[in-house]
Amino acid sequence: MKHLLSIQDLTQDELLALLALAKKIKADPGQYRHALDGKSVVMLFEKPSLRTRVSFDIGINKLGGHCLYLDQQNGALGKRESVADFAANLSCWADAIVARTFSHTSIEGLAKHGRVPVINALSDLYHPCQALADFLTLSERFDDVSKVKLAYVGDGNNVTTSLMFGAAIQGAQMTVICPAGHFPDGYMVAQAQTLAQQYGGKLTLTSDIEAIEGHDAIYTDTWISMGDSTALTDIKAKFSPYQVNAALMAKAGASCFMHCLPAHRGVEVTDEVMDGPASLILQQAENRMHAQNAVLVTLLS
Repeated sequence: MKHLLSIQDLTQDELLALLALAKKIKADPGQYRHALDGKSVVMLFEKPSLRTRVSFDIGINKLGGHCLYLDQQNGALGKRESVADFAANLSCWADAIVARTFSHTSIEGLAKHGRVPVINALSDLYHPCQALADFLTLSERFDDVSKVKLAYVGDGNNVTTSLMFGAAIQGAQMTVICPAGHFPDGYMVAQAQTLAQQYGGKLTLTSDIEAIEGHDAIYTDTWISMGDSTALTDIKAKFSPYQVNAALMAKAGASCFMHCLPAHRGVEVTDEVMDGPASLILQQAENRMHAQNAVLVTLLS
């Protein structure tokens, strides 16, 4: 690993090694207290954040490293100064770059023109850190993730794509259930299908909510992604059958509910499910830090 730009860039061995290391760091943080001694990480954020910013900042500190946060006070990335010059300059001082950007092209530019590891903390195409935390969470709940049946319900987005790649690489079964016209990008789906065939997984896409039956975990996200100006009233009728509620959980027979947060309570998911015994949302949130720390240790060791 030179960078973490997308889950699909990982081999099965690399993905499983990251999850195993995350478990070790979580179980015995003291052993890794000096893992990043003398290392400085720049966090470059174009988008608002709670979990990503806090989990990286505190996680880097727990590993003994130094974190510097940069927002858009100096102008949007690539506007005031080219992405290439930005990456080259940061590489003079920092040991790694964590970037949360609107465009994945910016992430790729940082990796291409910088001389230090780049970690994608979210772009319009992928959210690899979230997917790693999610599969870490599932691996703590199930003995063998390759046997897990995961259903994603709602709007196909960057989280959906990263989950598809992660499930495929681990040989798991995943069903993506979206309203017509709201599936993940077709090219990404084809890539995930290829990985699923390679590793023995299974990926199914459908608009039929009845396909939810027989899944171990249900995952959803907001129906309108960050930065999308679509009004809820314009899509509510189309998406309402895909709300995760007690009836849908029962129909699926699912023992776990997952959401990357932030959530719109009472919209894509009910309070009853969010706060219920099947909810893994806080475990997912905590595991963001442990999964990301595993990436940092791996890239900076």
